[in-house]
Amino acid sequence: MTKTSDYTIWAQKAYDKLKNKKEPKFRSKLEEKVATLLKELGVSFEYESTQVPYVIQHHYTPDFLLPNHVYLETKGYWDAADRRKVLAVKRDNPDIDLRMVFQSPYNTISKKSKTTYAKWCDKHDIPWTAYHEIPLDWLI
Repeated sequence: MTKTSDYTIWAQKAYDKLKNKKEPKFRSKLEEKVATLLKELGVSFEYESTQVPYVIQHHYTPDFLLPNHVYLETKGYWDAADRRKVLAVKRDNPDIDLRMVFQSPYNTISKKSKTTYAKWCDKHDIPWTAYHEIPLDWLI
């Protein structure tokens, strides 16, 4: 297949979608102006029709690293951003032994949720404990 035929196929698909589609609602006046310009020039386009995944590299600094290579992350309040971070760390570093220590493991993750910090960890196979019940075998 040549680049020209690839372009023709893409253009035809875009044209067919546009022909059978309502006028999109643009997020800004500038987007609307660009769309108008493209139409006037006869350039076919798709508006916000696809999603492109991306990753922003971050570095995680665990609260404690023990001599037995156990990472302890301590939390009083545990917000959604921190929960996403823990999942990302576990996903990208499957060999680390990350364990959670909570001040109140039975707090719910939000006012509208019945899921507690403890249940969330269980669901994601992340060991957890309450501060006043840290198992001795975690520490040695």
